[in-house]
Amino acid sequence: MPTIWIPAQLRSLSGGQESVQVPGSTVREIIDALDAKYPGLKERLAYGQERRTLSVVIDGQVNREGLEAAVKENSEVHFIFAIGGGQSSVVRCP
Repeated sequence: MPTIWIPAQLRSLSGGQESVQVPGSTVREIIDALDAKYPGLKERLAYGQERRTLSVVIDGQVNREGLEAAVKENSEVHFIFAIGGGQSSVVRCP
């Protein structure tokens, strides 16, 4: 089964698990299996719903194929949230 790495922000939903194994041969099947095992994960991931704050990395490659991207039996899948915010620093000299 593929190994799925749970983002730190969502580990409270996975009982603190950093990684889990769930069946699935596509990103969609993986997300559905995660939600069946850990209810609420699918909603928080909201992948495929034009949410640009989440990337899916399969075996070290950023997924550009969406929910139907293939996942192999021994794949590693990471869900990575974008880092945003902050403020640009402008130093003004008198």
